[in-house]
Amino acid sequence: MQALETLINQLESRIPQFETINPTISKSNIGWHIDHALMVLSGIIDTTSKSDPDNYKWKFNVKRFVVMFKNKIPRGKAKAPKSVQPIGDYTIESLTKKVAIAKSKLEQLKQLPKNKYFEHPGLGPMKLKQTIKFLEIHTRHHWEIIEDIGKK
Repeated sequence: MQALETLINQLESRIPQFETINPTISKSNIGWHIDHALMVLSGIIDTTSKSDPDNYKWKFNVKRFVVMFKNKIPRGKAKAPKSVQPIGDYTIESLTKKVAIAKSKLEQLKQLPKNKYFEHPGLGPMKLKQTIKFLEIHTRHHWEIIEDIGKK
């Protein structure tokens, strides 16, 4: 869980550069990547906390296996669902507020029973331990993009 806390703090540290863009790396600016990563984190934690462990059904998923084995999401291979695509303008204030919400959600995540789960639309069902690992992989994925955008 420490890795997620560190990643959230790293995202927060880049808020002042939210308008920075580098089209050779991403068509979206740093603010979009921060907002998206925080939306995914908060949304997955909410969904996981509401899950009914009795409804969990394990299924093998090649994509999930590869992502979890490599600890990496390949760039440019998937598009974020509309539900986690940031819209509107970002401000330092709006992004800072979303960081605070994500930190609060992370505290909720620490309290969840280990049999809670999340059903990813492309990767399938993941129990809590795998869900946390996925959140780390996803957040790191966007952190690395942010770092590359900022190198210009």
